[in-house]
Amino acid sequence: MRGSRMTPGDRRTRSTMSIIIVMGLCCFFYILGAWQKSGTGRGDSIALRVTKETDCTILPNLHFETHHSLGGVNPLVMTNKVFEPCHIRYSDYTPCQDQNRAMTFPRENMNYRERHCPAENEKLHCLIPAPKGYVTPFPWPKSRDYVPYANAPYKNLTVEKAVQNWIQFKGDVFRFPGGGTMFPNGANAYIDELASVIPFTDGTIRTALDTGCGVASWGAYLMDRNVLTMSFAPRDSHEAQVQFALERGVPAVIGVLGTIKLPYPSGSFDMAHCSRCLIPWNSNDGMYMFEVDRVLRPGGYWILSGPPINWKTSHQKWKRSKEDLEAEQNTIEKIAEMLCWDKIHEKGDTAIWQKKTDSNGCPSKDDRTSKMCKIQDADDVWYVLYVYSTNICVLSTSNMSKKLN
Repeated sequence: MRGSRMTPGDRRTRSTMSIIIVMGLCCFFYILGAWQKSGTGRGDSIALRVTKETDCTILPNLHFETHHSLGGVNPLVMTNKVFEPCHIRYSDYTPCQDQNRAMTFPRENMNYRERHCPAENEKLHCLIPAPKGYVTPFPWPKSRDYVPYANAPYKNLTVEKAVQNWIQFKGDVFRFPGGGTMFPNGANAYIDELASVIPFTDGTIRTALDTGCGVASWGAYLMDRNVLTMSFAPRDSHEAQVQFALERGVPAVIGVLGTIKLPYPSGSFDMAHCSRCLIPWNSNDGMYMFEVDRVLRPGGYWILSGPPINWKTSHQKWKRSKEDLEAEQNTIEKIAEMLCWDKIHEKGDTAIWQKKTDSNGCPSKDDRTSKMCKIQDADDVWYVLYVYSTNICVLSTSNMSKKLN
């Protein structure tokens, strides 16, 4: 059969219906929208209620400035106060480390090498100027080996430490070949020797403390072993050696083991190091070794390189008597035993001790080590003076104190 064909009239009818349907839908959605906008619709009433509940006009004084202040003054708000630069003669000035002031303090226990801040009427209210010609330091790792002379224009060490390979003056830069008093073959070779005993590669050694660091070459080369070292040394009368360390990009501070505890919490370091740092470890009944014990974590290592280790062979070059050096080492060995440190290595001028992982379980070697007294807060270390005699307690890492006598 043949299908019926649509006539022109039918097509017009269908087109008209389509137009009517579209217009109807448009009208429907227009009316729906108007209804919702009027507030009668449920969805809009919900939205209106939420809007009212979160209306920001409820807090007309809302602002985002800090409410914390010191003495009524907002410390984060910049003021127009300007500090002028100090005279160029102060380019080597270090606050609280003035040499003239330092010499007025006692030399006992290196008190005069500690921080002594000026009185209020003597304080400088200006910005310390950079040395004339100061330039941007070299990027690491070049900065480890080279520092522009203009940044630390002090040549004393190039003369005093010339044979020890600490620092050399070449043209307009200082060169640091990595040498040290106790590692003439360089810091890397010295660290390789330590690595034969101390596990640098397994991640257990991450932090170190270098006492009497000099220009901090030991810490500089430990960075290649993924060990971060905090180095400190006192400011000498002619220059601050740690300034060279800072210019090299090595963490360092001016400091000394004297009458004040180190500003670090207990158990802060995996390793502590002294390379002929001139600290009298045997003095004051081992006060300084007790402080190292406090900041050294259980299982950590203490390295002593230099006098009195190897005194039988080296007493002549150290210009000290055998009897004196032997007595000093015997005292150090005795204190280390009381602190529960095991001596695990001695070769040449270097000895290494390891702190026991459980100091509280250390057996007493005699009646003196069994006498302990409690400490109020072993980590309260900022500017805490030692009060020490043979009849009172000394701080140790185990949060206890031990008498030596």
